[in-house]
Amino acid sequence: MSEAITMTATAIAEPGLWATLKEDLACVFQRDPAARSTFEVLTTYPGVHAVLTHRLSHRLWQSGWRFPARFLSFLGRTLTNVDIHPGATIGRRFFIDHGACVVIGETAEIGNDVTLYHGVTLGGTSWNKGKRHPTLSDGVVVGAGAKILGPIIVGERVRVGANSVVVKDVPADRTVVGVPGRIVDTRAGSLRPENGISLDHNLLPDPVAKSIACLIERIESLEKELAILRQEPPPADHSGQCQTCSAGDLCCEHESMH
Repeated sequence: MSEAITMTATAIAEPGLWATLKEDLACVFQRDPAARSTFEVLTTYPGVHAVLTHRLSHRLWQSGWRFPARFLSFLGRTLTNVDIHPGATIGRRFFIDHGACVVIGETAEIGNDVTLYHGVTLGGTSWNKGKRHPTLSDGVVVGAGAKILGPIIVGERVRVGANSVVVKDVPADRTVVGVPGRIVDTRAGSLRPENGISLDHNLLPDPVAKSIACLIERIESLEKELAILRQEPPPADHSGQCQTCSAGDLCCEHESMH
């Protein structure tokens, strides 16, 4: 009896289609400072059009109307240049910024408060039926051009850097950069907004530059030891200089980037 009551309460808690669409529209103003009015967003934002179209086509897909769902999805792709399969499961407050060249596969699952930028692909790595597309947990931010491939799980509040290729599971509260994607620690003590969404995915650690910096430090240490053995003057001291040169002056502005 108690289980039935719990299931009923859960079902009631789920918002209707209209409430979900209103949330999708409202989240645009939270994540895009360029949004000025509801009329502007409804008429000029292809990412919003793509999400609204998917909500409708997904309802058709769940009801067994497969061809109408695919045809509506096709019309949405033609209008928005965003290809979302009607079978994909998308949570609440989903936002596609700029909405161009985004591809979301049939078995992809997206949680709440997820943000994708243009050029993102949630693709498969197999022709077999079944789960073959990624799962994005709540609060994930995926940078422009990133590819997340296969039936992997991306944990909550993960940030995926632009043009990264992710093919393995990512734990929560991590940042992924590079090809293939490398998991790196996020900035220590970073503050998140009240809604739990962090859009500062431009501040990404560079694991390659950090490795080069370690090698430079090791070389300098060996040069000093060799100079002592040869009884020669010590080499020039470069301490205090930025060694992660691939990031230019940007890395020096953030202590966690060293």
